[in-house]
Amino acid sequence: MTECLLCKGQIEDKSSFLRLFLLKEEGPSCCSTCYQNFERISEEHCPRCFRDGKSDLCTDCQKWEEEGNQVQHQSLFTYNEAMKTYFGQYKFQGDYALRFVFAKATKKAVKMFREHAIVPIPVSIEKFQVRGFNQVQGILDAANLSYRNILEKKDTLAQSSKTREERLQTQQAFKIKKGVDLPDKILLVDDIYTTGKTLQLAKQILLEAGVKEVLLSLIHISEPTRPY
Repeated sequence: MTECLLCKGQIEDKSSFLRLFLLKEEGPSCCSTCYQNFERISEEHCPRCFRDGKSDLCTDCQKWEEEGNQVQHQSLFTYNEAMKTYFGQYKFQGDYALRFVFAKATKKAVKMFREHAIVPIPVSIEKFQVRGFNQVQGILDAANLSYRNILEKKDTLAQSSKTREERLQTQQAFKIKKGVDLPDKILLVDDIYTTGKTLQLAKQILLEAGVKEVLLSLIHISEPTRPY
């Protein structure tokens, strides 16, 4: 019996002995009741950013295309109340053990991108010192996924503290680390998708530096549409 990381209840895992015997991956980190509170992206979603409930291009993607930027993202879950509570506890209260909750889903989602080097979106030095970890790297580590730390964050003002208009007007917030060898293909990974500005800035600087393909950006969570 293991303890659910979310409700602290006991998880009955009947396959635990067999998994231990075969040296397989760890068992479930949260109970089925808690996990069912997270809402998967439905089949009806924006074909570009996976915004839930949109069968055609959402407003954000239309605006990006008008500016000459094609969006091509993949999201796993909607940003419902359960997800908001999860991130409040994991990201802002620093409960690092919660990195395991979406490890299995993340690992499964990136399997199709074997030719791409995984690059997590970094946090600023100030934010890392306060939080003690990069929330995206934490999930990747929990999933036993290899990744490259290629980018550094320049912007010290957290995206979560900005208005929607301020996020869209953000200037280049990243720089490439000195002395790194850039792969030809990169898969950017971030946690919460709001306007897409963060990923577009990261994609822009990588392409300008000579990366040949930054086409598939896996977004772990997708926030609901907010009005302009």
